[in-house]
Amino acid sequence: MSTEEQARELMTQHRHHNEQLKESMLNRAEAEVDDPNTADSLTQKHARELVAQHRHNDENLQEAMLSRAKADISISNDTTDTSAK
Repeated sequence: MSTEEQARELMTQHRHHNEQLKESMLNRAEAEVDDPNTADSLTQKHARELVAQHRHNDENLQEAMLSRAKADISISNDTTDTSAK
């Protein structure tokens, strides 16, 4: 498997994991808002803030992963170019 394929696979796994985390977090937030025992302590505004914060963290993490994957591919291509000479 080439470095580029490995990077794609890692990005796909990472994206899938983030989607699962986001869905789980949304489900928990909805359950807490709907639960009469915790409805007073966790407002809908707070739940939205948590989701927005999580989304922001996911975006930063995805950008970092993409940058690393691009750097790995670039290094791999540079190594291949050098060894071909």
